[in-house]
Amino acid sequence: MSRVSLEGKVVVVTGAARGVGELLARKLSARGATLALVGLEPDALKDVSARLHGDSDHWYADVTDHEAMARVAEGVRERFGRVDVVVANAGVATGGPLTESDPDAWRRVIEVNLIGSAVTGRAFLPLLAESRGYLLQIASLAAITPAPMMTAYCASKSGVEAYAHALRAEVAHRGVKVGVGYLSWTDTDMVRGADQDDVMRELRQRLPWPANKTYPLGPAVDRLVAGIERRSAHVYGQAWLRGMQGIRGFLPALIGTVGQREMKRFAGRLDGLRIGLVGAGGNADEQHRATVRD
Repeated sequence: MSRVSLEGKVVVVTGAARGVGELLARKLSARGATLALVGLEPDALKDVSARLHGDSDHWYADVTDHEAMARVAEGVRERFGRVDVVVANAGVATGGPLTESDPDAWRRVIEVNLIGSAVTGRAFLPLLAESRGYLLQIASLAAITPAPMMTAYCASKSGVEAYAHALRAEVAHRGVKVGVGYLSWTDTDMVRGADQDDVMRELRQRLPWPANKTYPLGPAVDRLVAGIERRSAHVYGQAWLRGMQGIRGFLPALIGTVGQREMKRFAGRLDGLRIGLVGAGGNADEQHRATVRD
């Protein structure tokens, strides 16, 4: 598939303060793109923007807030005149047994990862229709296969995958292409935050290979950049994820068998295990909601 030059293209990246979003912004900027960064950490976003090669700007917004994201879309139009690519990357995670999980954190994962992606799409699709642009929705290995102790995250990422596939058919006649990006465990603050809990870390390490490894961020983001340049329908941050598509129908039974065995192994350590949103991004989200409540 031929690649489209990113020189002069205006790219919106949500969740751009750190991790996948931050490195993606830097790599896209190095290819000549103009970046509009969106997130909940204004100081970090300002720092990322200042280190980019070309023109850029940043907006503080909660992706679940329809009015705020509509203002961001209008602000990006006023600042740069157009939008060519949107990467819906913002996401949070929590873990632990459903019955022991923090209900507010569990709900927030669904709100940010799934509803926030739809709010982002609703805000920017009119601009993408004008430019016949491209929307990349970041999903996960969690969309392909379930995993115990990750009910909220798996539900949210399965949801955004289905949402993006449905949206692709809706907007194709307007010249807009929609892609889904899949990442396995990648070295980000979110994954490192989840690994701070001994049970979550050990349980993940006992998953079948190659899903039990943590992969470097750089090569995964390089694959996302290549997918954006190709306006791909599917982008795989780790090459082996492509092969998972052909066997995904068998994975729930496999993970169910392996997961049941491992949950028995960890049963004595699960009582009272209550995990909120993980990583620095999760902390930023919780601080934002606390400020809104106050």
